[in-house]
Amino acid sequence: MKMFSVSHKTAFVVDHCPYMAESSRQQVECDVLTKSRGQGMIPLAPVSKSLWTCAVECSMEYCRILYDVYPLKKLINYIVSDSEFHILNSWRQEDQSTHELMSALAAVGPPNPQEDPECCSVLHGLVAAVESLCKITEYQHEARTTLMDTADRVANRGRIICLTNAKSDTHVRMLEDCVQETILEQNKMAAGSDRLMSIQQCELVLVHIFPQGEDTLVSDRPKKEVSSLLTSEVHSVRAGRHLATKLNILVQQHFDLASTTITNIPMKPTLNVCEQEEQHANTSANYDVELLHHRDAHLEFFKSGDLHMAGSTSRDSGLKETVTLKWCTPRTNSVELHYCTGAYRISPTDVNSRPSSCLTNFLLNGRSVLLEQPRKSGSKVISHMLSSHGGEIFLHVLNSTRSTLEDPPSISEGCGGRVTDYRITDFGEFMRENRLTPVPESPDTEASGKPPAERAKAQLERYTRYWPMIISQTTIFNMQAVVPLANLIVKESLSEEDLLTCQKTVYNLVDMERKNDPLPISTVGSRGKGPKRDEQYRIMWNELETLVKTHVAGSERHQRVLDCIIACRSKPPEEEERKKRGRKREDKEDKAEKSINKDSEDKNWQESERLKGALERGKEEQGESEVIKDSPDSPEPLNKKPRLEEIQLPEKAKGPVSLLTMWTNRITVANSRKHQEFAGRISSVNNKAELYQHLKDENGMDVHENGKATR
Repeated sequence: MKMFSVSHKTAFVVDHCPYMAESSRQQVECDVLTKSRGQGMIPLAPVSKSLWTCAVECSMEYCRILYDVYPLKKLINYIVSDSEFHILNSWRQEDQSTHELMSALAAVGPPNPQEDPECCSVLHGLVAAVESLCKITEYQHEARTTLMDTADRVANRGRIICLTNAKSDTHVRMLEDCVQETILEQNKMAAGSDRLMSIQQCELVLVHIFPQGEDTLVSDRPKKEVSSLLTSEVHSVRAGRHLATKLNILVQQHFDLASTTITNIPMKPTLNVCEQEEQHANTSANYDVELLHHRDAHLEFFKSGDLHMAGSTSRDSGLKETVTLKWCTPRTNSVELHYCTGAYRISPTDVNSRPSSCLTNFLLNGRSVLLEQPRKSGSKVISHMLSSHGGEIFLHVLNSTRSTLEDPPSISEGCGGRVTDYRITDFGEFMRENRLTPVPESPDTEASGKPPAERAKAQLERYTRYWPMIISQTTIFNMQAVVPLANLIVKESLSEEDLLTCQKTVYNLVDMERKNDPLPISTVGSRGKGPKRDEQYRIMWNELETLVKTHVAGSERHQRVLDCIIACRSKPPEEEERKKRGRKREDKEDKAEKSINKDSEDKNWQESERLKGALERGKEEQGESEVIKDSPDSPEPLNKKPRLEEIQLPEKAKGPVSLLTMWTNRITVANSRKHQEFAGRISSVNNKAELYQHLKDENGMDVHENGKATR
């Protein structure tokens, strides 16, 4: 890993040519004392800053934020370019301050509009910036001296930020080509010098500034690779507040910073937050202050996903995001200690605003401020604290979860006391299988290819590709039938015997599914008996396929195991249809089982009422028949209804009976009781009565239909 990133050295090149003296057309009101101004006083006319002034102010804000957050090892070299280049400071640490840069800029002065623009160019500053990046800083020299044997680990990388007013996209490409050629030339010179270092990587950030109210002549372009040594990006920004916002976003991107907005800051005299509020003792107001700091201060938020982001959008500057934290009433006891997991320097975004100055003065007086996460419900969670140490303000990250200083929880309790079904026994077996032992150096170990440590890491990686930690999250690791396959599939290569064992395991699972054997499916968090049997096997096959897929790239036999699983999972159509019918039948049985208790009482009551009514009607009909009969031989009246027990359904009739069938059976029974049935109709065959039935027995002859007899 090479030392020193691109952010170690930053070269600022600010164009000082005559066209930078043009007005930005953003008016600034100077006469703000409207009430105290006497009568007859002429108000002051608004003024506007030049492009040069806007560029200097915004670049100084960039430097101020950087020096506040990174007082060491983040260096800036400021260069002004007109007819020649002017280097305002060096890479030495004592020259890294905004006071030094402002004093040097005051000596340079504003651009001269009367100067010949043909003699001025920003190219002089770009060439000087590349030459400056080749110079060795104190930190690079110290690292190279310490690492004499591995001095090549000390990399030389840097960034160039150029603030100019380009003419067109062609002009921008010309500037990029100039920087690329200069890097190649300087690398050749640095190859034979001990005081220079070749540039391994350079980032060029071109910021095109144009007045408000005009259309830009240069289009934005994201970062692209010009060559292996140079990457370039272009930003076209209006002068004024848009340029300030753009550089504020760039400093966050370049140095891995984040934004935090402190909300609900009370400006009350009781808290002595702001002395100017003492004259308004009866009133109070809440203010917001935005702070910049290292991104690691929000690391716990990013891990947990509990971010409270507030974004502000701008057409020219893009999206700016900030994390919102609420002000808590400060503690008066400064001796109280808080368990912190990190402390990071802060820098106010608007350092000259009244709320920012009041907050910084309040903290520099030895007070501490606790910050909480805004929540709509639940208890208050204090996550950060603002406090000063040695005249510098730090944002402290407080531990809002279980402290690492406390006794660690027992694994039987689970993480947070909620998860308790860890695979503790399996994890112990896993540790035994991956135990490290010392290996003596020998020609055999060297000839085997990878060193023992690398082989151990590779084995550990294979074993952990798919390893569920909780019992309820797995099925196959709870089944004894899958153990042979699970132990063999993690091997780097499979033998033919191992392949046969894995295939045999798959076939055993297929046999279990055919027999409809139960599976150890967890029912934690589910209602009822859990998933149905088909769903259980589908979950099992999916997990088994996932396990094998993670090791398919090992060898060709691993792929054959996966092919076997896929082939066994795909059932023929008739098998799928049978399974579907079985599922439908199970659904019907479940529905019937649920409704049987509800409908049983109603059905019993209805059946009893129906039988009771039928018996009463039968008794009434029997009484009527006895009254009407004159003699035993008298025929029954035609309107007499048959008894209930006499109406019998045909034996072959099953299921519901139609009304016609019931009526036919009733007529048949009634007619059979009126007269004696003709004997020939009873003994008929195929609706034909046989004549001379006893003739054959008497004469021993067969009689046919034509009347002839045969012996």
